[in-house]
Formats: sequence, structure tokens, C-alpha cells
Amino acid sequence: MKKIEAIIRKTKFEEVKDALYEAGIGFFSFWDVRGIGQAREGRVYRGVVYDTSTIERTKLEIIVRDKNVDKTISAILSAARTGEIGDGKIFILPIEESYRIRTGEEGDESLYIKGKEE
Repeated sequence: MKKIEAIIRKTKFEEVKDALYEAGIGFFSFWDVRGIGQAREGRVYRGVVYDTSTIERTKLEIIVRDKNVDKTISAILSAARTGEIGDGKIFILPIEESYRIRTGEEGDESLYIKGKEE
């Protein structure tokens, strides 16, 4: 099992979400984050442009079985890419174990619904 963390542009979230669903990834967590990077975003207030040192992005966390890692990464890459600085990053981390609290299932079985394997 792997944990995929992706930091993407907020404007690309809906496209990435749709691409993940098309790839068979039906569950993930996300939240708005702020960070510092190479991209600089200006804010306009009453005609004055303010340079901000923090960048707003969306962070996704997805736990997948090993066989689904490549298709998950491909979905994120294709949907999130604009070709400009600030498109984001993807990180992959190993997961030692997982448990479904409701049923007590563990390992790979805790990540999918029986009969609807992803």
C-alpha cells in the first residue's frame, strides 16, 4: 500500500477529482493549504497589486493498493499539469498497515468494498 500526497493548484482540483474518479479512485482526503515556492501570485485590491510570499494550493491524500499507484499518479499528472511553474508536487510514501474501523478488516482489504474492487 502507498500513500500519495499531491499538492496542486486550487483551480485544477475539479479536473483532478474527475480524473481520479475515472481512474477508479473513489475516496481521498483534501484540504486547502498555503506554502512557499517558486511561483509568486499577485493580489489586486482596489487597483493595487500586492505580491504575496505564500501560495494557496489544494493538498490531496490518497491511500491506494500498490497495483493502483501508477494509474493514480497518471491521473493527477494529466489533470493537474499546466506546464507553468507552480503546478505542484506528488509524493509517494509506504503504508505499513491499514484497518477499517467498522469491520476490523486490515491491509488491502480495508481499502476497497468487496465486489467492487479498485
